[in-house]
Parts: sequence; structure tokens; C-alpha cells
Amino acid sequence: MRRLFWILAAAALFLSACAPAATPPPTSTPSPVPATLTFTPLPTDTAIPPVETATATPIPADATAFPAVDGFQWVPAASGFLRPVDIQNAGDGSGRLFVVEQAGRILIVKDGRVSPTPFLNIIDEVGSSGNEQGLLGLAFHPRYAENGLFFINYTDRSGNTVVARFKVSADPDVADPASETRLLYVQQPFENHNGGGLAFGPDGYLYAGLGDGGSGGDPLGNGQNTSVLLGKILRIDVNSGDPYTIPADNPFGSEVWAYGLRNPWRFSFDRSTGDLWIGDVGQGDWEEIDFLPAGFPSGANFGWNYMEGNHPFQGMAPMGVVSPVAEYDHTEGRCSVTGGTVYRGADLPEWRGIYFFGDYCTGTVWGVIRSGSGWQTQVLFQTGLRISSFGVDEAGELYVADLQGTILRLMRK
Repeated sequence: MRRLFWILAAAALFLSACAPAATPPPTSTPSPVPATLTFTPLPTDTAIPPVETATATPIPADATAFPAVDGFQWVPAASGFLRPVDIQNAGDGSGRLFVVEQAGRILIVKDGRVSPTPFLNIIDEVGSSGNEQGLLGLAFHPRYAENGLFFINYTDRSGNTVVARFKVSADPDVADPASETRLLYVQQPFENHNGGGLAFGPDGYLYAGLGDGGSGGDPLGNGQNTSVLLGKILRIDVNSGDPYTIPADNPFGSEVWAYGLRNPWRFSFDRSTGDLWIGDVGQGDWEEIDFLPAGFPSGANFGWNYMEGNHPFQGMAPMGVVSPVAEYDHTEGRCSVTGGTVYRGADLPEWRGIYFFGDYCTGTVWGVIRSGSGWQTQVLFQTGLRISSFGVDEAGELYVADLQGTILRLMRK
């Protein structure tokens, strides 16, 4: 009954993310979830033994143009999930994928199948009835293979944000639910705009994305208020302190690292360059992709609620606002951006260095690429999926999550 409740109660998670709270949710109901999880085996990479040579293997150059997309397709990899919202790997050499379900479970795709036993099940802790709430993000410690630590971002039964640390049990496929240590607890004034993403940066710190607190138009002014944690990218040092310390170069003496965001649902670091990419969900007209190169000083202001994308929203924006590198409007049924990742796999070298992102409502997938001193954005695929997240495996191959229950991989036809 709990699974049925979540399907019916949360039918409009991302559509409402890009509109004021008064906007009614869609009336459609997600497709029924299959009773059995299934997995379509994919080609496995063959390990190549190292070759002794005095010359280092050159790093492949990033793509300078978009490939012809008709040579590629999204292939179903695993299905039967209940509202999957995140895809991660542990970076531990196991080759496993971890799929986060909004209701409060994390499932493992391993050895060609979906494990029937959840890696983590905290359904009883996760709430509440808001359609943007739930278990929303997952990040594994960079030394997970050594310490077994991972971190999650969820809303509790009162609708408030919790960032917590867990540890794997003696069984590598099952976490210890009693190992939870809460790192952050942030009260949420409304039910929407909770953010939810987690990622470790190249500096080893844990980054967390929090929305502006919800409603519409940021009525509490959280996006520009550097004294609160809402509407921000937070950065904490989980390797020292109890349970963490604040890095000395955080700009405001708090967990806040960057601000001026409405709802940074998904963000990621380029595993090759360390650059940061953020998909910030828009208000009524514009969705945006924000970018900070590796080494950019802390304290970046992305402009919300002065700006929506590159467009004025309210008041006069201060100097120094960081403009998005890509944006799109809400015509043709588009509604809510899902930030993605830069492709760094080996199977599809044509895509190396291209950033992928999508629209939740239409399933449109775009790519972003550097073009001289600027940026070029191009529509790549019309998938028809309810795109909730992108993710990569340990080899850097690209996956997308369909909120209706399927994980798909980008492959050559």
C-alpha cells in the first residue's frame, strides 16, 4: 500500500518545481510499476592490462562539435523502479549502479540484475506528502572502498531537509540503517524547492544543493540572503570535526559556498576537469544551466531572484552576477530542467567533454559545448521520458532516469 500511496501522492514532482505553489499538479497518473525488477544486460568493458612504456597515454581531446545523433540511442538498462530520482556509482571497482527511489530506498544493479534486497531502506523516515519531497540525493565518499561511508539528502516526516551519513554493513550490498549520523538539518518553510543533489568536489569536500524554500518567486528572499542555507550550494568538510567542519575559505563563515539559486535539483562536477555544472529550475519562463570552472572563488551569486536565466525577474541585479551558459523557455510543453553531467566514458569518444541535460516534462535532451570563447547548445534527443536525473557508471558511461521507472544508457546503434 505504501508504494501505491507514493505513486498517487507524488504524481507531479518536477512539474511543480518550475511553477508557483498555486499551480495545480498534472492530472495524469504514472504508469504502473512492474511487480518484478528487470535488467537488460549491457556489453561489459574488458580490462586492458597496462603496457610498460616511457610515454604516457595521451588524454583524448574533447569534442569540438556535436556528433550526428542518429548513430546513437538510449537503451533500457534496468526497469521496475518506483520513481527513480538519482543514479550513482560507488567508485569502488565493483561496477555496481545505485538507484535512488523517492520513497526512501536505494537499490543496486549488480552482475546483470537488480538486487531484490535494498542497499538502504529508510521509507519510515522519509516524508512527507509534498510532491518534491523524499529521498532525493546520494553521494559516496571518495574513499568509500576504504571507509564504507556514503551520504544522502532527504526530507523527513515534517518536510525538513536532512543531510546524513551512513556506513555499509559487513555485507557490501547492504548498508547499516543504524549507522545514520545527521550532518545538516534545515527547516523548510514550504513543500517545494528542496533541491536534493549531493556531490563530492575535486577538493574532497561534500557539496549539497538546497532550493530557496519554495512557494513561488522566493517570497522570503532566501536566494540572496547569505545568512540562511536555502537557495544555496553548501560545502562542508566531512573528513574532520564532529560531524563536520566548515572550510576556511567558505565566503560567509558558514556552510554557504554559492548563492542566488532557485532550485538546484541536479548538479555535478566534471570528473576530468573539476568544473561545476548546475541545473537550476526556473520560475515561470526560463530554465538555466550554470557553470563555474574549477578553481573559481567561492561566493558566486547566480542571480535568483533578481534574474530568471538571463532575464530580469525582480529588482535590479547587483554587479558580478554569474550568468548561465545555457537556458531554454517553456514553450512546446517544456517545464523543468534536469541537470546532467559531462560525458567522460571510453565507449563513445565522439561525446567526450559534452555536457548533457534534459527537460522533465518533454524528455528533450540537450548538449552544451564550448564554442570559441562562448558556448553552443543543441537539442540532441527527443526521448519522451520523464527525465528525473542523469548518472554515470565507474567507466564514465552515461545513464538517464525516467521517473516512470526505467534507467537507460546512451549507446551506439
